[in-house]
Amino acid sequence: TGTIGEPLIGILSVMKQQLGIDNVTYHKNSARVIDRAKLYALQQKGAMLAATPETDAAFREMGVEPLMTHEEAIEQSRVVIDCTPIGNEHKENLYKQFDDGSRVFIAQGSEFGFGKMYARGINDGVLDREQDRFVHVVSCNTHNIAVLLKTIAGVNGGQGVLDSARFLCIRRASDISQTSGAISSPEVGTHTDDQFGTHHARDAVHLFRTMGHELDLFSSAMKLPTQYMHSIQFNIDLKIDINTEEVIRRLRDERRVAVSHRKDAASIFSFGRDHGIYGRILNQTVVSLPTIAVRKKRQVTGFCFTPQDGNSLLSSLAVTLWALHQNGYDERMRFLRKYCFAEI
Repeated sequence: TGTIGEPLIGILSVMKQQLGIDNVTYHKNSARVIDRAKLYALQQKGAMLAATPETDAAFREMGVEPLMTHEEAIEQSRVVIDCTPIGNEHKENLYKQFDDGSRVFIAQGSEFGFGKMYARGINDGVLDREQDRFVHVVSCNTHNIAVLLKTIAGVNGGQGVLDSARFLCIRRASDISQTSGAISSPEVGTHTDDQFGTHHARDAVHLFRTMGHELDLFSSAMKLPTQYMHSIQFNIDLKIDINTEEVIRRLRDERRVAVSHRKDAASIFSFGRDHGIYGRILNQTVVSLPTIAVRKKRQVTGFCFTPQDGNSLLSSLAVTLWALHQNGYDERMRFLRKYCFAEI
């Protein structure tokens, strides 16, 4: 029930009818009185709490009744979404015993190796109902990188016109729902991978490998003392000449990209809070148009903002519907399209 889990539970619960879902259950690890109001709110939306036998009594003592154990919840589910930072551990110790071919398991963000990498609107065509029981929804910044490459360099059904690309991921220190992780000054990250720099480029490369593409990408990362949004400075080198007007046209034509004349994260974050679902917009990225520049006719640079974890939420919802509905799952996604904005 954290940064990704809580809004995901809420969206699935309040949109059950539109999305064709029977029940939504969720597992909470510990019974804390400070979380009681949140559990009541999720209960009012129709979500059902599952707990381990060891914590069942503690939840009941604070006035929240688990309706089943976490293993019973998995047993009755068609889709299991892991929103913890230990998805790979859960895969080995828990999910594999329930992997009888009837369920799809989804992990988030940093769980490299959990299963086939996926981002909505990037590699939907590679999902295989016969083989993909474990799916890894890539991180929110990796979503952002992927849609920039698709839109500006045409990397999707083919290699496009990309030569190479470099990204500086400027990360918020923590989510507004978190009370830890604050920093007092900018903090630079290390390049842990000589080939890719940070996991953002590595994950983007592996994401596009699912479609047979091999890309030259490198990323760096740093944190700023803010809780608003991640931002990315991108430098994309193309094999053909291009101008700023053409770059902007491509960005405007991609429906998963929101363009903006704003240059600050605060106002874009505020837009999501006021007009999004659970405070999130579901675009893959928000590109700041005043920052777009083309150097030497082939080097496209600029800044964009990562819509919190809205893009990861959208991909998790898409895999859920893909797993539940053999036909017409994409049609059900129309109920979420109003939270993808053309301009912010």
